[in-house]
Amino acid sequence: MKTIHFAMSLLFCTMFLTGCVQTNVIDDVNIATGIGIDKSGDQLLGSIMIPVFKPDKSFGNFTFSAKGTIMRDLMTEIQKKASQPIVSGSLDLAFFGEDVAREGINQIVEVFLRDPSVGARIHLAVVDGKAIDIFKGRYGDRGNAAYLAQLLEHNIEGENLPLTNLHQFLASLSQKGKDAYLPLLKKTHSHLVNITGIALFKDDKVVAILPENKMFYFKLLVDKHTRGSVKVKDKDEESTVQSITSKNKIRLVSRNPYKFAVHMKIKGILTEHKERTLKKGEVHKIEKHLEKQVVVECKKMIENFQKKEIDPAGFGHIAKSKTRNFDFNKWNESYKSARFQVTADVNIIEVGVVK
Repeated sequence: MKTIHFAMSLLFCTMFLTGCVQTNVIDDVNIATGIGIDKSGDQLLGSIMIPVFKPDKSFGNFTFSAKGTIMRDLMTEIQKKASQPIVSGSLDLAFFGEDVAREGINQIVEVFLRDPSVGARIHLAVVDGKAIDIFKGRYGDRGNAAYLAQLLEHNIEGENLPLTNLHQFLASLSQKGKDAYLPLLKKTHSHLVNITGIALFKDDKVVAILPENKMFYFKLLVDKHTRGSVKVKDKDEESTVQSITSKNKIRLVSRNPYKFAVHMKIKGILTEHKERTLKKGEVHKIEKHLEKQVVVECKKMIENFQKKEIDPAGFGHIAKSKTRNFDFNKWNESYKSARFQVTADVNIIEVGVVK
């Protein structure tokens, strides 16, 4: 009898709870999968990418666009053009034209933060050109949003792109002593988009672009590698090493002046070599050349960050966590003269078909 009473009570509660949840029929709404923000004169140009499901089960894409001075104006104007409400619960992408990103995107990103339907893991990127042009392309057979999201995810998990999403970006913006970064995308063909580098931020503004050939070393500094690859050059010889795993350790060694020890440990596979068979000691030689290459490139990169007064690796945050009564006003000047000891340990554990 108690069981029956419990079941009836549960059913009674469920009837009231279902009335509190707003539901949408998928055929009665436009599902936004991507939002792009560009500059158009003194105004913002906003674009919303909507997937189109065709009767033959193929995918198409449609883009709504509008101009306005603030994000609220853009959304209002775009909704006026739509025959059905545009909902953001499936938003996967937020792209910013480089001209917008160089002026600052904090107010734009805060709109996503205030919208409970927008997930913290949506992909953010800066576009070399216009975001709306990328949205209007035709990529793959699963729709533009799937192609672009998978492009970023694949390069984060298996190549040289460090982890980036809305959560990571907002955390870097709010954290003193660490600057944000986002991937830089460029449309190179009507059906092709490339990752061409990393956009480096000071506060919420892009101040520098890291080229594509430096991304391997950048990821070593700021993230962990999984299957990223790099070419190892020694005079006339050239090899390719694929990273299986890597990790970094940054220690504060001393103050006045500040000195940091940066150590990177890499395990990898030799995937390409000029010779069919390797001579005795050749693997060890390649390991040492890659260690030297990593040290030189990373140190040069850090020195360049100092000149530009940006800190994507978070040295300021590390110094603060190890220093009592730390003063960020003094750190900004101390960072310029800080010294860095960079070391690397490379272990090639497989040599593939060249063995």
